[in-house]
Amino acid sequence: MSKKKKIILAVVIIVAIAAVSVGFFLKGKLGKSSGGGDAAYVESVQSLVNGSNGGGQNRYMGVVESQDTWDVNLTSDQTVKEIFVSVGDEVQEGTPLFEYKTDDLSLQIAQAKLELETIANQITDYNNQIKTLTAEKNTASKDEQFNYTVQIQSLQTSIKQSEFEQQSKKLEIQKMEDTMSQSTVSSKINGIVKSINENESTDEHGNQQPFMSILTVGDYRVKGTVNETNVHSLSEGQSVILRSRVDETKTWTGTIEKIDTENKQANNNNMLYDGSNSDNQSSKYPFYVKLDSADGLMLGQHLYVELDEGQMDEKEGIWLYSGYIVQDEDTPYVWADNGKGKLEKRTVELGEYDEGMELYEITSGLELTDYIAWPVSGFRIGLKTTTNVDEGMVEEYPDDDMLYEDMDEGMMEEGFREDLSSDGETDAHSMDEDADAGMVDESDMQPVVDGDSGADTGSADTPAAE
Repeated sequence: MSKKKKIILAVVIIVAIAAVSVGFFLKGKLGKSSGGGDAAYVESVQSLVNGSNGGGQNRYMGVVESQDTWDVNLTSDQTVKEIFVSVGDEVQEGTPLFEYKTDDLSLQIAQAKLELETIANQITDYNNQIKTLTAEKNTASKDEQFNYTVQIQSLQTSIKQSEFEQQSKKLEIQKMEDTMSQSTVSSKINGIVKSINENESTDEHGNQQPFMSILTVGDYRVKGTVNETNVHSLSEGQSVILRSRVDETKTWTGTIEKIDTENKQANNNNMLYDGSNSDNQSSKYPFYVKLDSADGLMLGQHLYVELDEGQMDEKEGIWLYSGYIVQDEDTPYVWADNGKGKLEKRTVELGEYDEGMELYEITSGLELTDYIAWPVSGFRIGLKTTTNVDEGMVEEYPDDDMLYEDMDEGMMEEGFREDLSSDGETDAHSMDEDADAGMVDESDMQPVVDGDSGADTGSADTPAAE
């Protein structure tokens, strides 16, 4: 290759590298991503104050259930012939539920009656023998009378034994006849059929489940489920708010009356809805909420359960979630629309702070009609604003590959390679525990902004935008 061609090739490579570097620099400064835009997404203060900026309460799934349950159990000698109801059916007291098979029972009763007759005949025979022996004893010599006495006493003992067997057999027949007359089992309560255990299944502890369970109608409670990561954030006596999953403006209140940590539940879904993620491998426990009022609730209705931390209390004035406020030394500010579609730093004065809800009272600097933005690295004064969330800038963080590239090679040698070269297999349980320990509540993540530079740069403790 000629010297001239080598020079041209070197220039091309330098220009390409410079172009890529400038592109990444601008991307980092503007905070753009493949999913974001080049404007600041703003929302009205009015909409935020109306409750869309809560402090990120954990939410748990709950279901309305009956306070009491009537269980119907089968004995080992009982077999169901026909079931008249289905799960979910509403039943009244006296409603037929199912019928036992009685064919074998009829044969058993007939056999028992034959045995009872045999016992009666045996008792009669014993009495006849006693009469005969008594007559012979009266004419016998004194030496022979003793033998007759022994035989008579033995027969009398046999009669008592037979009379006991006779009484037991009568009770057995009576029980079977009662079962025959009560072969159709009827409900003893007004309620709803909760479950029918046709396959004689057992619970997670191996205990036989009832053949049929009926939930009483009237007194409701809410059963929720919490995983082991979050169970310690709940306690008996705590007030909770329950929200309709269809219309969250419909709410009920209650109190946690029991947290059942003795009975783990099958891990078939994630019952923690909002706030923090649940490890699918963690144990789950039921907890129960006593309702202040069940008006408007239906049996089996699914609800959201959240701790009552004052989010339902109406506050006067403007109370803003702390994440919107940039603490610039002693002069806090928010990123706000200046009324002309451009971004500005709006100084605000802070009043009281609601620690439970993470809300600051704004005493001056904002009106309900103003529009503000969630702080994002890359914001600058004069940036265009938008109310279209798809056009708004988003915070970016380095992907995993970039993080690994930045790691010191010695760290890789001493850490990761040591783990990968171990003789033993990876402990899946330990991995699960590590995953639990690393979980965070997204609502607790605060924006990292630089008060002096207007949040244009990241910090040493915070992932910077690409």
